[in-house]
Amino acid sequence: MNIGQAARQSGLSAKMIRYYESIDLLPAAGRTDSGYRQYGAQDLHRLAFIKRARDLGFSLAEVAQLLALWQDRGRASADVKALAAGHIAELNHKIAELSGLRDTLQELMEHCQGDQRPDCPILRDLESGGRCP
Repeated sequence: MNIGQAARQSGLSAKMIRYYESIDLLPAAGRTDSGYRQYGAQDLHRLAFIKRARDLGFSLAEVAQLLALWQDRGRASADVKALAAGHIAELNHKIAELSGLRDTLQELMEHCQGDQRPDCPILRDLESGGRCP
């Protein structure tokens, strides 16, 4: 199948497929005599793996590690679990940061009258770089 068909079936854009190929997450595609990329079932399976890993928030470097582990039938599942645990720790850190941002903005919004007056604690906080009392 050509790249457009592979894109439709995988749920990825043709541009992403070419990018994954350029960074070696996907082996170089076979080519037709006229130079068009050709993909097979194994490529689609690998693209599905990559897409799911990216959907779960794994970085490209982590996806490369997961692919290597997936291909290594002698791997220890502990290695996969350790990679997932590290990713969960990163997600928890990001969640904590986002929760803090949400709470700060919520507090600023609650102190804003939201009326016709120009005084606004949200803008005052932004202006001060977050150093407002």
